[in-house]
Amino acid sequence: MAEHASQPQQVGFRRNFAGSIQLDYMYIPTERTGRTVAIDGATAEGSLKIAMDFNSKMSASVKVCVACHGFEVGMAFFDVRFADELNFRAGRFTPSFGEFPLRHDPANHRTSDKPLIYDMGRMVRYQEWNEGILPSPWVDNGLEINGTHYFGDHVQMTYAAYAIGGPRGDANPTDFDYILSRDPNAYYADNNSRPVIGGQAILSYFSGKYSATVGASGMGGTYDPNHALPFYIVGGHFVLRLNDFFLRAEYLNRRTKMYVSDDPAEEFKYGPGPDGKYDPWFDKDGAYAELEIPLMRRLTGVLREDWMRRRGNVAIDSPLRSDSEVIRSTAGVAIAIGNSLRLKLSFERYAFTDFQSEDVIHVGIAGPF
Repeated sequence: MAEHASQPQQVGFRRNFAGSIQLDYMYIPTERTGRTVAIDGATAEGSLKIAMDFNSKMSASVKVCVACHGFEVGMAFFDVRFADELNFRAGRFTPSFGEFPLRHDPANHRTSDKPLIYDMGRMVRYQEWNEGILPSPWVDNGLEINGTHYFGDHVQMTYAAYAIGGPRGDANPTDFDYILSRDPNAYYADNNSRPVIGGQAILSYFSGKYSATVGASGMGGTYDPNHALPFYIVGGHFVLRLNDFFLRAEYLNRRTKMYVSDDPAEEFKYGPGPDGKYDPWFDKDGAYAELEIPLMRRLTGVLREDWMRRRGNVAIDSPLRSDSEVIRSTAGVAIAIGNSLRLKLSFERYAFTDFQSEDVIHVGIAGPF
């Protein structure tokens, strides 16, 4: 029986370039000067991605982007794939969490802004609320192991587990400080020498033009320099596609421990509980439901309902209460221009428990290249 001599693998380098641009104008007719409550006016988002396939098992991707947060390295990682069920990712990337981060690029969703739970700077009263729950894209340094197993032709199971630097806070924090998480002066270094651990599991069913996906995500760790204040985020999502109709729903909950000094009465708005102690924890949760409807060949309608809540003590100078809510209703259309560009028009109505209601109009244009 003759032996087959092994043949050297042919290495072929393949490079791919891609990017996207969005220009959006945000107008707040209920405010004389919108800048006092949000980042209004015209903002541009641009990204450029370079991917290289070294062979069928190894690839690398680098992405840079510019938006309201300034210049950012959106990804810089290697993928080493041993099988469909086992892939190693190392570098700087967006960890697997939730559904919307998969399509956070403005060319991949039909509204100019993001759901409240993933908001990054475009939410009305974003400073008072300290953004959403986990701003998207959440980009971090670390290692992720992921994979997909196929059950026949219609069902697949996807998983991911990762260790990343995680969100950051200052020396005595009461919440995340997102500027620290994106400050290049720190060279994107972890602030507490402790990784944040997380993961995701997704079950999907595909059958021609129909599909359904359900997933669960979670992460947890500490965010302060002394690694003494933990946080935990859990979430679930569901996506149903019927031809070109999409129904999406997602929920997130973040539980965060705040720093409490020896004199909390000087720091917090509300006093101690019945046991005479200050509760150091607060909960921030929220959800959205979104319906994407094809109206005409080049016209898509979008209806979305957002809700977010914060429960727990607040800093003494915070305008929020111990139980604050915001509900946002959105109606919009996306008009295809040519083969790739889309004109995005939307109207939003914010209803706050702690502030006056606000109206927002978005006019944007976005597309890939």
